[in-house]
Amino acid sequence: MANEEIRMKAELRTEQGSCAAGRLRRAGTIPAAVNRIEGGTTLVKFDAHTFIMMLRHHTSEHVLVTLELDGKDVPVLMREVQHDVMTGAPTHVDFGEISLTKKLRVAIPLHLLGEPEGVKVGGGVLQQQLRTIEVDCLPMDIVEQFEVDVSALALDQSLFVHDLALGDKYTIFTGKDVAVATVAAPEAEAVVEAAEGAEATPAVVTKGKKEEGAAAAPAAGKAAAKAPAAKPAAKK
Repeated sequence: MANEEIRMKAELRTEQGSCAAGRLRRAGTIPAAVNRIEGGTTLVKFDAHTFIMMLRHHTSEHVLVTLELDGKDVPVLMREVQHDVMTGAPTHVDFGEISLTKKLRVAIPLHLLGEPEGVKVGGGVLQQQLRTIEVDCLPMDIVEQFEVDVSALALDQSLFVHDLALGDKYTIFTGKDVAVATVAAPEAEAVVEAAEGAEATPAVVTKGKKEEGAAAAPAAGKAAAKAPAAKPAAKK
């Protein structure tokens, strides 16, 4: 599903600095910056409650917003939201002004759907290797996520980027031979886990034994050096 139109009223602001930003937040507004197409940055502010409610309905990093600013509609793409480390509340937002008629390159999440045959029948394990895919598309065609059906995958089968049917609106820039998801056999999964466990085993145990053996040799040599020399046999 493409992004629905989101409109927010924004006001120009002249206040800058951390103290001014703190005053804005206490007044129930969020400071933001808009990087303009023609260059430069416009400082704005908008209602905090309206923005927080909007975020609750959108999980994508790329949210298309129309800012009603100074009597004009400014289409922007949300680039970054900064949050308070203690409360999690948004503290600042960065937007980028865009043209609705020019394509953008964005990374869109992949969401797997269905239970693969190799899992349901063969007891395999579904592994997702690719979480996002890079595409070029018009701003109005940006989606929250691409849903990928993996129900037909059998044991030891993989779904690749070239298998994805995203439609003519999207030009894919992620490598076509990159694996999106694989159904691994239980034995293969066990081998991987065993290898990971072996890598995690500390090497200090073996090293310690060698060091103890190496230390024992010099100690034996010192003991031999301290032992009294044998007296020659008496002549008859």
